[in-house]
This record gives sequence, structure tokens and C-alpha cells, in this order.
Amino acid sequence: MEMKITRTKMFLAGKWLDREQTIDVRNPQDNSLITTVPAASKEDMLNAIEEAKEGFNIAAAMPVHERISILNKAADYIEANHEKYATTIAREGSKTIREARKEASRCIQTLRISAEEARRINGETIPFDQMPGSEDRVGYYYRFPIGIIAAITPFNDPLNLVAHKVGPAIASGNAIIVKPATVTPLSAILLAEAFEAAGLPEKVLTVITGRGSEIGDVLVTHPDVRMISFTGGLEAGLEISKKAGLKKLGMELGSNSPAIVLDDADLDEAVESIVSGAFWAAGQNCLGVQRVYIQKNIFNTFKEKFISRTEQYSIGDKLSEFTDMGPLINEKEAIRVEGIVNEAVGLGAKVLCGGKRNGAFYLPTVLTDVPSDCTVAKEEIFGPVVSLFPVDDLEEAIKKSNSVNFGLQAGIFTSDLNKAFSAIGKMDVGGIMINDSSDYRIDGMPFGGVKGSGLGREGVKFSIHEMTEPKVVCFKLPKAL
Repeated sequence: MEMKITRTKMFLAGKWLDREQTIDVRNPQDNSLITTVPAASKEDMLNAIEEAKEGFNIAAAMPVHERISILNKAADYIEANHEKYATTIAREGSKTIREARKEASRCIQTLRISAEEARRINGETIPFDQMPGSEDRVGYYYRFPIGIIAAITPFNDPLNLVAHKVGPAIASGNAIIVKPATVTPLSAILLAEAFEAAGLPEKVLTVITGRGSEIGDVLVTHPDVRMISFTGGLEAGLEISKKAGLKKLGMELGSNSPAIVLDDADLDEAVESIVSGAFWAAGQNCLGVQRVYIQKNIFNTFKEKFISRTEQYSIGDKLSEFTDMGPLINEKEAIRVEGIVNEAVGLGAKVLCGGKRNGAFYLPTVLTDVPSDCTVAKEEIFGPVVSLFPVDDLEEAIKKSNSVNFGLQAGIFTSDLNKAFSAIGKMDVGGIMINDSSDYRIDGMPFGGVKGSGLGREGVKFSIHEMTEPKVVCFKLPKAL
């Protein structure tokens, strides 16, 4: 008997809508069909923007205590349905069930932080009498919401990265339209379900599903959209910035993150941390470790420990409690990663372990002798591939770490505080983790990078700052009688 596939609706301005044209959502593990979602049209997006204009007026007028209550109730809803959210993340994407549970828990945390930060959108008094002739003026500034936020989100964190845009937008009184990744829309739709259950007024939130070629430009270029919050690749970010016009841009555009291991480091701790940082979510992680610079006198020891730990990784069924790594998001991506590794090998790189593909699965791969001019050394691979490089000292490691057009986060392993602070001052990154891999993040910290890694900062408090503007209020006092 053939299993009937249930169609999933999109959430347009508070209404659950279907469309005749649909997009298949498939499990990358076996390409099985999970469900279909509507393929929204240009007219749907224009309608969503019109509704969001009214939604913004509703959101801006919402008392702070109501925003706090809605955000906390949405977090409660996800907490009560935690396994449902985790299973959806794991089925539609690349994460194992253990990785997906962590993402669902982080989403809850993101929404609760958003609720807390909603009460801290403050201004300051301004001493106008600092200017001669302004002794009779007093005033202040406060922050106000900017309007409609466009959120374009990737497949690799299909729930929490959406929450990092939706939570701050609602906390700060904005309306938001989410265009999730075409291949992983279900987690974002479930987030909308949580906000509906929490009592969010209609028109404040839209989660619209469709192909970027059909609806993306409408969202990006529309003059009523006041900010674009985009997480994705550098090329797509550059295209959006060219098309957007005069509006705010917040962009996290990936990286080629380095880790430095000095000879005074705890090698076992460094190996464990970097292996996890390199292969989490099958390496499809903007913070994932891609380059490791190791002092020469410990290079061979580190290499042997690293290969041994990598080869212990369990690859297979995402829903198994014992699986460490699942497939890439689809076979096309696995073939792309395979091609990048083959290019490096053709230029002289050596595969120490891994380097094999089976459908959408690509084994955790460790390279050495990687030439500096090949793709894997310069660009973001977004796959489970890490390269090991010997270096003489910290200065050489920093110079090589800074040599690419990315600077999101980095890690350094050392027991020497002076060396740690030297790296802190000299590395061109948005965040540096001491005795941790580049893959460490909490949802309350500022998150973003320099160079090709993007513009602005996420992290709830910092996203709220991006989604609001200061308004100055000045009173000229009457002359004393």
C-alpha cells in the first residue's frame, strides 16, 4: 500500500495557506519524500509584504510585557514538543537526532533571551547644555523599531537560525517575513506554529515557502522592506547587497575558520574539540574548523591522535542515537565536496583518512600537504573536510590564519596567556575562542565576522540593536518668569 504524503501549508500573515504548485521536501539520507510545501508566487510575496505593513503597526504598538509573554509562550510550546521539533530538524536536514535536540534546545534559549532583552531596549538622556546656547534644552533618545524585516535563512540550522531573526524582531516591535531554505522549510513552519499557539497577532509574522528565483528578488528589492537579515554564502550575499537598495543589511556569509594548536596545549582536549568542530552537522557549519595550524614539534603526534579520533566517528542513520554524522544536505553537495577534495589531491594534497563518497554521504576527511592556491585552502567548503598544516610558531600561524578573505571565528589552544592575548589582538576575526574550536557559540553573544564573512552582528541583544534606530527628543524649556 502506497503511503499518502501530507501536504504542509505555509504561514502567510497569520493564515495557513496551500497552493496548487508545490515543492518536495526530501530526507537527504535516502531521498525519500517527507512532505510538500507551497511554491509561493510573486503575488504571494507582494501580499505578504502588504500584510506585514499592517503587521508592523500592530507589533510596534504591542506593549513590551505582551512581547515578553508571547516569546516565552512560544519557547514553552517548543519545550513541550521538543522531540517533534528535533525529529523534524533531523529528518529534513543533515543533523543527527542528538545534534538536532541541541538545536531545538538552543532555539528555546534564543526565544527566552529575546523575551529578556525586550525589556532592555533603552535610551539615554542627552546633556544638551554641552553646547553653548543650549542651556535651556533637555532631552533624551530612545530606540524605535524600523518596520518590516526580511529574513532569508539557510538549511544548516533550520530552526535556531530562524529564531535568531524572529525572536529579536518580535522583541523590538517589528514585523518579519521569513523565507527559509527551500530544502529545509519545515522547522521554520513549526516555529510559526509555536508563535501562533503563543498568541502572536496575525500579520506580524510570515513564513513563506518558495523558490528564491520566484520570490527572492521581490522580498529583497521591495522599498517597504527596511532590513534584510541574510545568512548564507558570500556570492549570494553580494548579489543581495547589489539589489537591495537603501535599506539595512545584516549578513553572515560563512568562513574558512582556522584553529591554532601550540606545543603547550592539551593535545587530547584540542583533538576532541577540533574533531567536533570540523564534523558537526557533516561540516555544514559556518563556524566549522577547516584549517588547523599545528606547531611542527607536535605535528606528527597531533596528526596521529586526530586521525584516530576521526576514524572513530560513526556515520549512518541520522535518527540513531549512536550516529555521530549524517549525510550532506543532498547528493549534489556531496559531489561538490568530492570535487574540491579531488582538486586538492590533484595539486599535491594527501588524504590521511576519509575522502570517499556514497550518495549524499561523504566520510570525515583529513588532508595534509594542501597547496595554498587550491579551493579548500581559500574558500568555505561547507563539508566534512579539514586540513592540517605544520607551522614554526604562533606568528606564522596567525599570518596564515589571516590569509583568506574570511574572518568569522577562530580557535587557539595554548596554556600561555601571553600567546593567547597576542592571537586575540592580531587575528582578523569576529570572535576568538581560547582552548576551544571556532565552533563555539552561545546565543547571547555578538556573532558575526569581518572581510567576506559578513556585515553587522547577530546574537539577540545585537540583532535588536540592528533592528531598531535611535530617535532624539529635545525639549526647549520656557524662559523663567
